[in-house]
Amino acid sequence: MQIWLDQVRDEPFNWDETQSVSTETLNRPELLDLGPVAWRGQVVFADPGFFLRARLSYEQTLSCTRCLKPIVERAESDVELMILVERHADEESEHGLSEQDLGILYLEDERLETDPILVEQLQLNIPMKPLCRADCRGLCPTCGADWNAGACSCEESSADPRWSALAALKSRLEEGK
Repeated sequence: MQIWLDQVRDEPFNWDETQSVSTETLNRPELLDLGPVAWRGQVVFADPGFFLRARLSYEQTLSCTRCLKPIVERAESDVELMILVERHADEESEHGLSEQDLGILYLEDERLETDPILVEQLQLNIPMKPLCRADCRGLCPTCGADWNAGACSCEESSADPRWSALAALKSRLEEGK
């Protein structure tokens, strides 16, 4: 959706819509499915720029990083951005961002595209390591059995062979004492 900010100077712009966003757009392997995103908001003139306030809600299905079971959760997010129009922004210069810059969106003209804002908020709402529950035990690395359902029939795992040289050194040191 595009919002023409020159029209917002006279009257606030309100929207209430439902959008479908594909999981491929977000490029996150732990995201299995994304329901329709309901989002509504308002853009008002707030000298020297514009202020965007919005709320989005949807359902997302994630894969538990330990046991790979699907997790369906409801997500809601509030968005607040100050929008400043800088017609001659110097794109070549680099500068550090301060904390106050994090809530500011700079535009070159008075046309606001809301889809990138929506996609960014969806990205921020995906947990880095989703878990089906805090005490998820995961899968057996040998047979793939779900340890949450019970123990598997695999033997106790032996020590990692990459550590065998250090184990041998440790035993020699202990014998020498």
